Amino acid sequence: MSDTVEVHGDNDPRFNRVRDELAAQLRSGEELGASIAVDIDGDTVIDIWGGHRDAAQTLPWERDTIVNVWSTTKEVTALAVLILVERGLVDLHAPVATYWPEFAQNGKQAIEVRHIMAHTSGVSGWEPPFAVTDMYDWDRSVEHLARQAPWWEPGTASGYHAQNYGHLLGEIVRRVTGKHLKQFVADEISGPLGVDLQIGATLDDDDRIAEIVPPPPLDIDLASIPTDSAMFKTFTGPPADANAANTIDWRRADMGAINGHTNARAMVRTMSVISRGGTVDGVNLLSEKTIDQIFDEQARGVDLVLGVALRFGIGFGLPEPATIPSIPDERICFWGGWGGSMTIMFPLQRMTLSYVMNKMGPGIVGSDRSDAYIRAILDCAAS
Repeated sequence: MSDTVEVHGDNDPRFNRVRDELAAQLRSGEELGASIAVDIDGDTVIDIWGGHRDAAQTLPWERDTIVNVWSTTKEVTALAVLILVERGLVDLHAPVATYWPEFAQNGKQAIEVRHIMAHTSGVSGWEPPFAVTDMYDWDRSVEHLARQAPWWEPGTASGYHAQNYGHLLGEIVRRVTGKHLKQFVADEISGPLGVDLQIGATLDDDDRIAEIVPPPPLDIDLASIPTDSAMFKTFTGPPADANAANTIDWRRADMGAINGHTNARAMVRTMSVISRGGTVDGVNLLSEKTIDQIFDEQARGVDLVLGVALRFGIGFGLPEPATIPSIPDERICFWGGWGGSMTIMFPLQRMTLSYVMNKMGPGIVGSDRSDAYIRAILDCAAS
């Protein structure tokens, strides 16, 4: 690859190290295309991008390029539910069946909304057999989830709701508002904030979507995992396929766990709602009281699905230095996507950072690249 790599966009000179880090990652070939943004109390101190949006490196990553951000989408879905909590339409401690009566089947009558928000519901995937394409059929997907039994005692441990988080919470949103999740996000989040963010993507967006380059295979030997375990069932219900993100059917689906399409600039503005006390440029979505509930720890320990130590509040991950040492153990909430994308909120500093990319890195939570950017951002902010 050429030694000359151009990083586009602007940054406060204090954050030149972050720009240099992106250039270095692009130059090395570790990064294909990416965008990074940081907001501090309404001041955009970083909004940069570079590289290519296709594997053949013929199309530049541009200012308006968007990409499938995988589980970073879950932050947007959690925000949608918190907006309903703020409006008094959803109680985090109420049974899911209060809003979605069919969900009470098969021993799920006591599962609360917060249990889904914190990945402790016991319903971390679909009972196999269930294919990726089955997720595109909303009614079939949620009916399937309503029928099945939990895979562990709800509320006792986290088991990452990898691909069905958006269907579970989205059906609550639909029952309460009459709108599908992608429409609610468009009407109540993206529209008011004026951000380039959506669940799925439209025909008009196809030409600007970055191509996903799959990661190396997960270092998990499914053959060695008990078939009745939450890990096995989640990873096979359905088996994840990174290539699916490049298909039209994937883009048109409503999957609030895994198919948000956006860039770092839009994610930072959206999630700065949490960092900035609930209001962004006059648009009020949350109160401090609702934001405080995010930090109510629901689970801490080895996640039954991902097999690493995690700590969950309500709707977001909380710092767990044993697993992600680049995130300080402070009043911080975050989540990221398969391959390494990450958006982190720092309410005490009123700071939000986001990184998205199209060449997926190895691992499950974060990546070496996201760690490098986070460390550079925090070092620059501290200085």
